[in-house]
Amino acid sequence: MRWWDIEPVFVLEKELFPDDAWSRGMFWSELAHARGPLATRRYVVAMDGERLVGYAGLASAGDQADVQTIAVAPGHWGTGLGSRLLTDLLGAATAFECAEVMLEVRVDNTRAQKLYERFGFEPIGFRRGYYQPGNVDALVMRLTDPSTSVNSGQGTDSHG
Repeated sequence: MRWWDIEPVFVLEKELFPDDAWSRGMFWSELAHARGPLATRRYVVAMDGERLVGYAGLASAGDQADVQTIAVAPGHWGTGLGSRLLTDLLGAATAFECAEVMLEVRVDNTRAQKLYERFGFEPIGFRRGYYQPGNVDALVMRLTDPSTSVNSGQGTDSHG
């Protein structure tokens, strides 16, 4: 992801997550940490010709990484794009030498939960009212040793 991707990413973000969409500033802030030798973030986009159809981001700190976001345009659900985006993030987590990867996913987003489970993520708890303003709970999931999961999640995709 580059600075010129922020506007189409933001449009898709608002479409997919209208109640709790990230702001443009949040994406700018994340990209500020995605370049150079001290980078702690990995953000990628997926294009279908000239149209942005997906994006994903990961943050690392020490030996732990967090999947910040994965989004796939509805017309591309079921194509494997979510799996490819997650595979890229897990490769980045391995490159960042992270021993585990964490994420939060809406409790009502079963498509995304199934994607994460295929990659070996396991539920470890809940964050009550995590997604605001809708007050929707998040399921917290963890993957230990992302280097062993990079090729395990083939199949349908999702967004989380």
